[in-house]
Amino acid sequence: MWFTGLHHTPLSLSTHTLPMVHGSESPYPIHFYIFHQTLIIINSSTNPNTKSPIQLSGSSPIFSLLFLSLFLDLDFSPSNYICCRCVCCSSFKMDMIPTENNALVDMEMPLDPVYIAVETDNVETPPSKRRKKKSMVWEYFTIETVSPGCRRACCKQCKQSFAYSTGSKVAGTSHLKRHIAKGGCPVALRNQQDPSTPFITPSKLSYEAAGHTNGQSQTTDPPKRRYRTASVPYAAFDSERCRQEIARMIILHDYPLHIVEHPGFVGFVRNLQPNFNTVNFSTVQGDCVATYLKEKQSVQNLIDEMPGQICLTLDLWNSCQTTGYVFVTGQFVDSEWKMHRKLLNVVMEPFPESDSAFSHAVSSCLSDWNMEGRLFSITINQKLSEIGISSLRSLLSEKNPNILGGRLLVDRCLARSLSDVTHEAFNVCRETVNKVRDCAKYVKTSEELEEKFLELKQQLQVPSTKTLALDDQTRWNTTYEMLLAASELKEVFLSLDTSDPDYPKSPTGEEWKQVENLCACLKLLFDTANLLTSPTLSTTNTFFHEVWKIQLELNRSATSEDVGISTIAKPMKASFDTYWQNCCLILAISVVMDPRFKMKLVEFSFTKIYGDEAVSYIKLVDEGIHQMFLEYVGGLDGNVKQEDVAGLGLTDFDMYIMEKTSQQSKSELDQYLEESLLPRVHEFDVMGWWKLNKVKYPTLSKLARDILTVPVSAVAPELVFESGIKEMDRYRCSLRPETVEAIVCAKDWLVGGGGGDSVDMMKGLVKMEFPI
Repeated sequence: MWFTGLHHTPLSLSTHTLPMVHGSESPYPIHFYIFHQTLIIINSSTNPNTKSPIQLSGSSPIFSLLFLSLFLDLDFSPSNYICCRCVCCSSFKMDMIPTENNALVDMEMPLDPVYIAVETDNVETPPSKRRKKKSMVWEYFTIETVSPGCRRACCKQCKQSFAYSTGSKVAGTSHLKRHIAKGGCPVALRNQQDPSTPFITPSKLSYEAAGHTNGQSQTTDPPKRRYRTASVPYAAFDSERCRQEIARMIILHDYPLHIVEHPGFVGFVRNLQPNFNTVNFSTVQGDCVATYLKEKQSVQNLIDEMPGQICLTLDLWNSCQTTGYVFVTGQFVDSEWKMHRKLLNVVMEPFPESDSAFSHAVSSCLSDWNMEGRLFSITINQKLSEIGISSLRSLLSEKNPNILGGRLLVDRCLARSLSDVTHEAFNVCRETVNKVRDCAKYVKTSEELEEKFLELKQQLQVPSTKTLALDDQTRWNTTYEMLLAASELKEVFLSLDTSDPDYPKSPTGEEWKQVENLCACLKLLFDTANLLTSPTLSTTNTFFHEVWKIQLELNRSATSEDVGISTIAKPMKASFDTYWQNCCLILAISVVMDPRFKMKLVEFSFTKIYGDEAVSYIKLVDEGIHQMFLEYVGGLDGNVKQEDVAGLGLTDFDMYIMEKTSQQSKSELDQYLEESLLPRVHEFDVMGWWKLNKVKYPTLSKLARDILTVPVSAVAPELVFESGIKEMDRYRCSLRPETVEAIVCAKDWLVGGGGGDSVDMMKGLVKMEFPI
């Protein structure tokens, strides 16, 4: 028996029934039509004009076929159903239940019936096929029936099973995706050789599994389906790597180690990655120390390979527990003639005021880094007692007796000296500075007054571009900038004084003149300090130009006929004279190693500073540099790693040439000094010049390399303008000294690029102006 049909609208079973034709073997087909909510069946075996209406409502056309199969006893499968052509509702005007007045037999049917090959004989129909699963997870899972009505999804890699369906309830695939993509499958996690390898989509896995690798195509076709993948590659979860990143985070941002035990942090991590096992204080402390040891090895390799010597700086920090922490920093040049500055140790000193505190820190550093006999100079951030200086000088001459008998010691670095000099100037003008500060505070603490101040500035047409700001009394540069801005805006302050009765007492005309003189005296100091804040390392010769100009200007100001200027300059000169006398020799020798100036700039500057007495000071510099050169020729080579200057394995030949050169009438130093000066350019790489001329001057180049590396400041660039001694915070004081050293040193190495990076002198050369 065959039947055909047309459908148009949803259907549902009504109370009407259809006479059963079970077992009918008539070759005639059964026709049925569906219009609106009416199903019309025509049994052609009896009378083609006979129509049996059945009312249906609110279901789908496929339900009509199911309904027929129930009454005709047919084996009907939805996969055998062929959708019939639809007839538009507006083509027909008919009631819900056909009657004699609107019988459908009288209506023309423009559509031919569509036959559905469903036979009613005894031939068995093939079993129906389920809809093909489209989710990507079925590349990794199979469905297994564990009991009637209960099926589970089994992972093909680790064989774990997960809930899939129970009865008519289906669990979905989200938990299956998490098992594969989020690192829950141990087999998939082990297969990830590189933690940064992105998660491979199932289509790619299937394609490669079919043999499509290395450009070789097999018989299996690549999958046509395209799966949606995340725009950001997914990396497999790695617990160890997470711990390392937490340690790096704590080190880089100065977080307390106990942050890993804070409830807020623990809750955040658990929500971010439930598979991560939170760590405690002891664990993260060990991770930080491990990071420190790893980075330390890189720095150690760099120090072991340096061909020259090392210069140390000592910066003392106080603490709330009356103990001190000495920050020991090393500055040196590598085999490529690039300068490095690395924080080597943070030594806790129980009695920082003792005369032996700095000597103990230096000895600990040299022993820790295996640098015995390679110490060149020491620079300290504060003034020491005579006993303390004597202790360090003896240590310096003992560790390296060939370098001027321990005279390469700077007991008060340039940054600290500049801070002390400005402090003397502020003390002279204390009352005036306080008045200016009160006026600035009055304006800046009220938005209304600040707007009024700006209006007055526009009305008076003051050309200054400075912005008025309050100062931080712990940083002297902010006080200088406040005074400089107020000095240029004094007309506005005077106008505000006459228009605002609540305005505090403004400085007088003489006091404003004193502010101008103070700013003039501080300008050179401010410009020099700014050079120290540069992240790029500068060679020692750079600061000779700055220091001798400060010394000359203070000498002139102290002897000025203007009483206002001389009153400010005299205490400043007295404070700076101490630094000049202490570091003059080192700075002068370093500038001699600049082929643009040599001894000529020393002669010129000393004549300006000392007048008729300059000859004796120039002689001291000349004798000092010749003495250092002879020490390098005679006894220093045994303490310094030998270099193959030409890179040809001819070290013995180089020594032979050096011996022959020393026997000649003129030494390398004399030849160098007699040659003409190089043209002066503002951007000149003095280290690069000596690197290119190390074959011509094999011994002198080693002297230049070491003397040009001597640091003039012992404090970090961000602390140059600090007025007082830094203090270690209370939390770090509660930690073990070894832990404090680990996290502080590791931060310096991580921020600076560890042991592998260096400061490229070619990328950040300092522009200088020379008054000759």
